[in-house]
Amino acid sequence: MSDRSVSHVTCLGCGCACDDITVVVHGDRIVETRNTCTLGSTWFGDGTVPADVRVNGRSASLEQALGEAAKLLRTAKRPLVYLAGDVSCETQRVAIAIADRLHAAIDSLAATAVESVLAAQRRGRAGATLGEIRRQADLIVFWGVDPDARYPRYAARFSPTAAGRTLIAVDVGESRGPHAADARIAIAAADEVDGLGTMRATVQGRVGSDDPRFAAAVELARRMTKARYVAIVADAEPGTHVPDPARAEALVTLAQALNGPTRCALSTLRGGGNRSGAEAVLTWQTGFPFSVDFAPGFPTYRPQAGAAALLATGEVDAALVIGAPATLPEAVAAGLARVRSIAIGPLASAAPFRPAVAVDTGAAGIHEGGTVFRMDDVPLPLRPSLNRVRAAVDTVAALQARLAA
Repeated sequence: MSDRSVSHVTCLGCGCACDDITVVVHGDRIVETRNTCTLGSTWFGDGTVPADVRVNGRSASLEQALGEAAKLLRTAKRPLVYLAGDVSCETQRVAIAIADRLHAAIDSLAATAVESVLAAQRRGRAGATLGEIRRQADLIVFWGVDPDARYPRYAARFSPTAAGRTLIAVDVGESRGPHAADARIAIAAADEVDGLGTMRATVQGRVGSDDPRFAAAVELARRMTKARYVAIVADAEPGTHVPDPARAEALVTLAQALNGPTRCALSTLRGGGNRSGAEAVLTWQTGFPFSVDFAPGFPTYRPQAGAAALLATGEVDAALVIGAPATLPEAVAAGLARVRSIAIGPLASAAPFRPAVAVDTGAAGIHEGGTVFRMDDVPLPLRPSLNRVRAAVDTVAALQARLAA
């Protein structure tokens, strides 16, 4: 049996969605991935996934599982649909149609960036694609983030060292910027929002602060106004570190102020699994990026009442999870353990919340094609390297047909 190679494969291991991957397949297994980082190699693995179908913990046929799932959802008084990771935009679209039919609430991994999204909705946001930043920016400021930790190929692909380009790291408390930066400044975590406000005032030509805590920030702001094109890079999903909620808006307004004396883009880093796709498809279908509620018979926006909150308060009595359960936030997974649920996606049968119905499928980008979105909202096609695995989009569509019958 000879090896075969599939080029231009897209990796969903992180929000960079690198689409220059070559996957080498031997039989029904991935034996090599080229151009991947360690995160990407782990995400691809050997491509093998279980193909179990379970109802109440016992093996069942797909027809039995879909019938039980449809019954559970039809009888629910307050259902929730959740878009987890590693599914395509096409699958997400069908899941949204199910939520609409059920008058359900629907949420997704996109809600992990709630503060950044809400700040952009309130203020607007001057953004740019990662390609534009790579080509145009002569000053890149990494605000409290080192992409190497969670986005290993970011630096090599989107901010390579180039003549005339300067990289500046802003260390916010223990959140440090790249070690290879050309210069760095430090700001205490408690002073972050005030520091951003002082920088904005400096850019706008107002009287700057003489507070020694912000001397380096003021100097950085002046340096930024003299650049040709500034990119501010910040993590929209800072993980265990929970910054001041006002931080996101302060970054947005600083970038907007800089678009007077120069050109500035705010680039927010996002996790993988096509969570940016969930935000894009929900916005396209409903007008809102996450935490959408169809209960009134039309989509309404409840950004402060996401899946974790609905589950914690006991408002939800049944849930449908589309995507890989392993990608769920801890609070959502814990809440799902308290309701009857259905899981359809990669490794659904291994879901820690023990769904009443579990249907394993392939992963988008490995076993099935479609479309995903990079973290800068650029859509990318998927080229699967393996087949003969149950497709998530077909399975969710079959459930939709059951509910419509």
